[in-house]
Amino acid sequence: MGSSKRPRRLFRNLEAKIASIPMIATALFIFVGATCWTIFYSFTKSKMLPNQKFVGFDQYERLWSSKRWLISIENILIFGFFSLVLSLAIGFFLAALLDQKIRFENTLRTIILYPFALSFVVTGLVWQWLLNPEFGIQKVVRDLGFENFTFDPLYNADIVIYGVLIAALWQSTGLIMCLMLAGMRGIDEDIWKASRVDGIPAWKTYLLIVIPMMRPVFVTTLVIITAGIVKVYDLVVAQTGGGPGISSEVPAKYVYDLMFRQQNLGQGFAASTMMFLTVLIILIPWMYLEFGGKKNEH
Repeated sequence: MGSSKRPRRLFRNLEAKIASIPMIATALFIFVGATCWTIFYSFTKSKMLPNQKFVGFDQYERLWSSKRWLISIENILIFGFFSLVLSLAIGFFLAALLDQKIRFENTLRTIILYPFALSFVVTGLVWQWLLNPEFGIQKVVRDLGFENFTFDPLYNADIVIYGVLIAALWQSTGLIMCLMLAGMRGIDEDIWKASRVDGIPAWKTYLLIVIPMMRPVFVTTLVIITAGIVKVYDLVVAQTGGGPGISSEVPAKYVYDLMFRQQNLGQGFAASTMMFLTVLIILIPWMYLEFGGKKNEH
């Protein structure tokens, strides 16, 4: 009986399986192939063009002794931590407010989500103007009479990454809010009715009941945010260009500059391989939580 069922399973949804062949082939031969190619040449002395002169871990030693790379790692850790915490907190808070079925909900949701429709380049330029001390927020507040007010993070090397963070939060929080709101709307209305009957405050219901039930939404949201953090590039280029000096460097910009401006492919490949390892560290736990846990339950 078991052997007779296998051919049936093989030919089930045959059209869909045939249609997916080009996508699978693309993933295997382009994405996987390009990744392996990059990792291989990160161990070579490639400069302007790839070559196969093997140098072991020399490129990685140079990478981790580079002040610019270390600054980019420090920046991405700071940016990543605050981006994760604040975007989740603000997004959840806004979703909880909209979940109260307030008036003009659709209008407010559109306004909050609108920045996400803009490109990172546009967002970077907008916040570059807003944070410019000559005609931005600082000048507006000083014109109101607060002459000692100072708010110029993009021109201060010690806090420039926080200026980039402000722009990133402005753009991404709307998407997080929509994901959280969708998760909240998926919760059975009877749970809310029961909590009201028992006299449980709304904030306690969200904290003790809603959040645990939204675990899959939180996991997916964390993956989306983290993936965006790892590859942040155009926002920094548009807003600061990596400055002042190299104080707002990030790994993706380091890879681009090394490969296309300094024509040092080996070093760029080594940096991109480190970024790839970071993505794997994110994806593997997510895949386990999403798929491995479900299999174990069955």
